[in-house]
Amino acid sequence: MKNRLISLLMTLFVICSFTIPVRGEHAGKTQILLLGDSTTEGSIPRVIKPKGPHLEKVIEQLLAAEGDLPPTHVIQSGVSGEYIRRLIDSGRYKKAASKLPGIDYIFVRYGINDRGRLKNFDEEFPKHFHELIALLRRDHPQALIIPTTNIPFADEEQTARMNDLVRQVAKKENLEVFDLRSRYAAELKKGPNMLNYRRYPLAKVPPKHHELVKPYLSGASVLVMSNELDGILGHLPGWFSDRHPNLAGYNVIADETAKYLAKIIRKRNEKK
Repeated sequence: MKNRLISLLMTLFVICSFTIPVRGEHAGKTQILLLGDSTTEGSIPRVIKPKGPHLEKVIEQLLAAEGDLPPTHVIQSGVSGEYIRRLIDSGRYKKAASKLPGIDYIFVRYGINDRGRLKNFDEEFPKHFHELIALLRRDHPQALIIPTTNIPFADEEQTARMNDLVRQVAKKENLEVFDLRSRYAAELKKGPNMLNYRRYPLAKVPPKHHELVKPYLSGASVLVMSNELDGILGHLPGWFSDRHPNLAGYNVIADETAKYLAKIIRKRNEKK
């Protein structure tokens, strides 16, 4: 009798292991995938302040603070210098994104590097974006894909051009666009250099200040999270030229992302 019971339990276990859907690395948590370039990855803030908290963790914390949402797990998959064609052709998509189990939401934010890499940006970028969306739909049929506008990075005309193409792709794919650019641009007006880190070649810093910048050195560059050295070195040509977000900038991105996603999660939960 005992052996028969054990055999029955083992059979039920095997059946369940094949019928219960896998929900990913963190069972029971809503899983959110971030695909994008350096403005998603945030590599330099991770060098300056390794313990963060960084974009993915802040999004999780802000969603948890809402109080009425399920726990979330945000998967950071941004890579500096990446554009859609490289994501697909390098094999990174296949290795890092295609087989992730239980993905519920996918934020896609590309355009900055695509613009610099493609010969015919206006034609090739939308084509590649459609190709990526098709792959995501194939590999994550239950996930909501969220095309996202780029933050102000190039001049206004070029940023608008990129984001218009993102909207065109989204419309053809019957997807809603997450407009991140408007909130970020509004925050920049409060202090145009407060959301960007400073990355400056040590070779261009006057020798008399080399001792001063020692705590901020990373290789041959001076890395400063915000305005700590602006009063001394802010007059140097190109000191403010890097437009990548610092932690303050990523907190703006996290806050707007969490606000947008919280509404969607609530609506989807109401339909269940």
